[in-house]
Amino acid sequence: MNARQPKLGAVVMAAGLGTRMRSDVPKHLHPILGRRMVDWVLESARALGADPIVVVCSPATADAFDGPEVAVQESPLGTGDAVRSARSVLEGRAENVLVLSGDTPLLTPGLLGELVDAHDREAAWATVLSFEPDDPKQYGRVLRNADGGLAGIVEHRDATPEQRAVREVNSSIYVFRADKLWPVLDRLSPHNVQGELYLTDSVALLVADGGRVAVHKGGDPVETEGVNTRAELAGVAAALRDRINEGHMLAGVTIVDPQTTWIDAESVLEPDAVIHPFTVIRGTSRVAAGAEVGPHAVLVDAIVGEGAAVGPFCYLRPGTVLEARAKAGTFVEIKNSVIGERTKVPHLTYLGDADVGADTNIAAGNITANQEHTRVKERTVIGRNVRTGVDNAFVAPVSIGDDAWIAAGSVITEDVPPGALAIARAQQVNKEGRGGNRDD
Repeated sequence: MNARQPKLGAVVMAAGLGTRMRSDVPKHLHPILGRRMVDWVLESARALGADPIVVVCSPATADAFDGPEVAVQESPLGTGDAVRSARSVLEGRAENVLVLSGDTPLLTPGLLGELVDAHDREAAWATVLSFEPDDPKQYGRVLRNADGGLAGIVEHRDATPEQRAVREVNSSIYVFRADKLWPVLDRLSPHNVQGELYLTDSVALLVADGGRVAVHKGGDPVETEGVNTRAELAGVAAALRDRINEGHMLAGVTIVDPQTTWIDAESVLEPDAVIHPFTVIRGTSRVAAGAEVGPHAVLVDAIVGEGAAVGPFCYLRPGTVLEARAKAGTFVEIKNSVIGERTKVPHLTYLGDADVGADTNIAAGNITANQEHTRVKERTVIGRNVRTGVDNAFVAPVSIGDDAWIAAGSVITEDVPPGALAIARAQQVNKEGRGGNRDD
């Protein structure tokens, strides 16, 4: 790092529709492990310390961003026009401008930091981030001059056979000196019937002006790969899954089978948590130390306390809090409910909009319900040390006192006092000779 790091701003290009995704959702807004594709790029720029960060988007997605500043590209006129759209927001606020593509979610702050450091070290007008993939595909080839700087970037369709043999390709990620970037953008002219302006032409103009344009080759080509299809989206998601899981495991979490475990970026897992195979942990879920989750469990914005157990085949929906050493077992679904310490919900139960005290046992086949005509969800309150029976239904609003017992098959519609036994079921009646197997 230089003693004085020039102030760095960033432009994230996210205006393209991504037609190859075959989707009504703009490409950059497709979700990947709890974030949209472009959010992964924005997070890397923030972690690097870029400020301000400007997202260039289409008019249709201008309201999709809360946090970064937004510049609207009114018409899809190419990457050069996209960066030029950010000029009014960014000019005068940064000495260097980092230009990123919003479809490269595997970028890391470490790689971007290397690029910015190389740019400062070389005292360059611009620096190109290159990489060397196994298959160069249709990427533009990076041509270097004798001192290792950039001689030019030639697009695949325009390259000679000798140039196509070059393995080093352009990532379309750059750092520019701001005082060189803004004037050169005004000199761009279209070379196609669509009237598009290409940012690579601005790099070529700087080279022609005699400026120093450096090249920094990234070490891992995966980081700079763009996403253009659903197949590539799935590949990127798997790579991010592995990255997230490795981070948790290195921090002390046991993940029994990382390839079948999907954890969103914003979820928090404490050391000594154990995650079993085929588990999905989404949103802002939190799993405390000593808790075990899975196999075949799904958590969405749920909190699992210390030493608690979830699963197998369990679904914890938003607003669920499972306190320390509580259990939510097989074929249990819980929504917007607090389950007290050491309370057990072992199997075949749905609890929604409920507050359950400590040391209670919820038997199989229990359901909390609201009246169909009720628009506001009422709460079911079940106290401490309560014992419910199989096939109980609780129709909210209803309160069960501490130490109460509920008889099997009961539908509870009224409050139950502490210590009471509640029986709410029809009396059994046997009709002799009415069975289906009698002889006529």
